[in-house]
Amino acid sequence: MSEIKVPEMGESITEGTIAKWIAKVGDKVNQGDVLVELETDKVNLEISAEESGVLAEIINQEGETVAVGSVIGRIGEAAAGSAPAPAAQAAPAPAAAEPAAAPVAVAAAAPAATPAAQSYDAASVAATPAARKLARERGIDLGQVAAADPIGRIAKSDVSGHTDRKVEVVPAPAAVSAAVAPAAIPGKPVERRPMSRRRQTIANRLVEAQRTAAMLTTFNEVDMTAILDVRKRRKDAFKDKHDVNLGFMSFFTKAVVGALKAYPLLNAEIQGSDILVKKFYDIGIAVSAKEGLVVPVVRDADRLSFAGIEKEILDLAGKARNNKLDLSDLQGGTFTITNGGVFGSLLSTPILNAPQVGILGMHKIQLRPVAIDAERMENRPMMYIALSYDHRIVDGAEAVRFLVTVKELLEDPESLLLEG
Repeated sequence: MSEIKVPEMGESITEGTIAKWIAKVGDKVNQGDVLVELETDKVNLEISAEESGVLAEIINQEGETVAVGSVIGRIGEAAAGSAPAPAAQAAPAPAAAEPAAAPVAVAAAAPAATPAAQSYDAASVAATPAARKLARERGIDLGQVAAADPIGRIAKSDVSGHTDRKVEVVPAPAAVSAAVAPAAIPGKPVERRPMSRRRQTIANRLVEAQRTAAMLTTFNEVDMTAILDVRKRRKDAFKDKHDVNLGFMSFFTKAVVGALKAYPLLNAEIQGSDILVKKFYDIGIAVSAKEGLVVPVVRDADRLSFAGIEKEILDLAGKARNNKLDLSDLQGGTFTITNGGVFGSLLSTPILNAPQVGILGMHKIQLRPVAIDAERMENRPMMYIALSYDHRIVDGAEAVRFLVTVKELLEDPESLLLEG
């Protein structure tokens, strides 16, 4: 019998959450088959079978947190007569559920009955050690907890969910006014959702960035006329030659690289009392994925062509949305670009992606009247851009000049071939 272990997942990752068991107890598996999907702070990881056999045991259920190196299941030999074993395990499940059904009937006849007065043997209920511990701590009757596991085994997440449902139906104390606790008003619909591990990590990192950095934001606007003209004239030939669309991100990436070369402190980070100025340009591109925002990195962006940048961004965005990013795709960025304009944002203040000290926010392109000279006005496609920076090492004058440089490079796209 072989063990299914949580593998090493790279620096700073010591644990993960079981997102989904692909295989079930009793399933025949072949070497290399995906058994379970593990969610970590940064990426989702698939754990595969190291040998063929039958999934004999699942130790940790979906939603449970597991440490690197821990055993979460076991694979037995696929010998004749070994496969029916899981069916024998599953058979007692209905019997284990019977004590939970009996108190329901009692409650219908005598609503005043309490869990202590019910006939219930905790040892007869199939549950994980973590579930039993949590149930004891919170005084929960395991016989009343519904199991998500098909064989009827109660997991810690089942107990937590049961607790949450109980809390929602308890009426607010009479001393608490409706204005203070509106969610406790009986009959009002609410839904309680646990935060995913990645969402918790995103929340913690954003709060930490605001707490530790002296963050400030400066704004400017870009006339996108020249870029739109280039794209209109070149997009078909570009697509035919490179098999990728000519988007806005390659222009902005090139402009950012040019500005970083002129103002290198925006391409640095703080380490203790030192400033680490990076002489390479790995640009993070924020991508909105199902599980939350991720920032994969375009490596050596200064050495890539427009087509190379577009292809790299397309590949990374696809991997992000399909949970296929590797840890190496997310590590080591020197500066970040985020585009809220794809969702219709007109103006925003992006939050730093620590330990980086600069992030550029793009926004929606909108026709606005622009003064050409003292007598003429024209409607131009304008975009607000925002630079958030760490004022600890970047002065306001330097940040403003950086953003002006980005603006000038974008408004003269030909200069990107020279400066970017």
